Parts: sequence; C-alpha cells; structure tokens
Amino acid sequence: MNDLVLATQADAVTTVTLNRPDALNALSIALRIELASVFASLKDDASTKVIILTGAGRAFSAGLDLKELGEKGMGTGGSADDAVDLQGAIRNVGKPVIGAINGFAITGGFELALACDILVASTEARFADTHVRMGVVPGWGLSQRLSRLVGVSRAKQLSFTGNYLEAEKAERWGLVNEVLPPAELLPYCQQLARDICSGNPETLKAIHELIDYGWENTLAGGLDEEARRSGASNRGIAAETLEENRLAVQSRGRQQKDGA
Repeated sequence: MNDLVLATQADAVTTVTLNRPDALNALSIALRIELASVFASLKDDASTKVIILTGAGRAFSAGLDLKELGEKGMGTGGSADDAVDLQGAIRNVGKPVIGAINGFAITGGFELALACDILVASTEARFADTHVRMGVVPGWGLSQRLSRLVGVSRAKQLSFTGNYLEAEKAERWGLVNEVLPPAELLPYCQQLARDICSGNPETLKAIHELIDYGWENTLAGGLDEEARRSGASNRGIAAETLEENRLAVQSRGRQQKDGA
C-alpha cells in the first residue's frame, strides 16, 4: 500500500483518509484501486466495527482526476471508470461508514460521500454535482441517492445547475446530520463511531441491512423483510438477557442525561 490512502485504527474504529491533498484528493485510478483494496480488507477485519471516511487537506474529494481523464477518456479500457467498483467496495463493506466531509465534495467526490451511511460536515464543506457541465452521465448512484435524501426538486436544482451547496444549507436540506467547526469534525465522528461500537454487534448488522433493504425496495417489501428477520432473530431470547440489557440501557441513559 502506498500513501494515497491512509488507514489508522483506534479501538474498533478505522479512519480512512484520502491522501492527495495537493490534488484535492482527486480520484485517480491508483487512488481508487487502493481505496477499494482498503475497504475490501476492512470487510474481513474483525477488529474494525465502524469506518470513518475523510480527506486530507481542504477537500474531501474533488471527484475523478480530470487530468487523467483528459489523457485516457472514459470507457476506453484503460480509463478510471473501468478500473474498479469503488462504490461496491464501500456499500458492501458490511460495517457502518461515517463520512466526515472536511471540505469540497464535488461530482465523483459527492457520489463517494453518498456511498456512506452517515454524513457529518465541517463548516468548510461544499457539495456540487457538475456532471451536466462535464457532459458525463452519473454512474455511481448520485441521480438516485441524492433525491432520496434531499427531495426530487432540490436534487434537480443541484444537478441541473452544478452550483455549490454550502454545509449549513446541506444540513437544512437533510443531506448531512451535523455541521461542525473543522477542529471538531473528526473528534465528533470518532465519538459517534464509539457510540455505534457499544451496541450489540449482531443486532447492529441486522438493522444496518434492514435500513439499506428498505432504501432499495418498497415499504411493503421492507416491512415483510423486517418481520422475517425479527421473528428469526428474536426467538428464544432469555428473560435474564433482556433484563441485563434493560438495566444497561437505563444506566447509559442516566449517564447521557447527566453529561448533557
């Protein structure tokens, strides 16, 4: 592994950092291959329960490497879009992915952010979809995922114009959950990740899969799947286990209230 992608672990949380700051973390073929490889390794890494994805410098990612595209084109056999299924590597990692959006998230970088489960932004974050200005049809899910998060009209406004969306408006529109000063972004995401890690891992995995299933299917289909998974998973849970869990939930609630 070279230094295009950095991966550091603390407790059960692995922070993955795109590391081409001088190029605004543009997604070159080499970076995409390495990032997909990192996620493939994390999928099978039992010591990692939650992943944080962020960028070095002043960008999350400016999208595909335009200089490289100018040399290789798209769909030409050696182009960036043929190199690796980066979206699949992230979406199928099987663990919660928190996107810590530290700066510019443009076009392909925007799509990379949308592959994450939870988005938290710095006040420096800016989002833009410039596909119509580049003359390229999106292929990483932006045309489908963005409208489900912010609504059809807002998604059309962003994608039709290519204009920037600032962090504060992104929060109001429901694209990101929180907007924080730059110095607070990673500490907040790390604490959020630790909170996630403290839950029951099997139940976390099931609920993660159910939410994604509902996202990709109808409400009726999602309810049927939830009923099926719930019936299979909850059968035979001992009363002692439930009482122990109840006391732990109450204790944590008191701690959160006292710390508020």
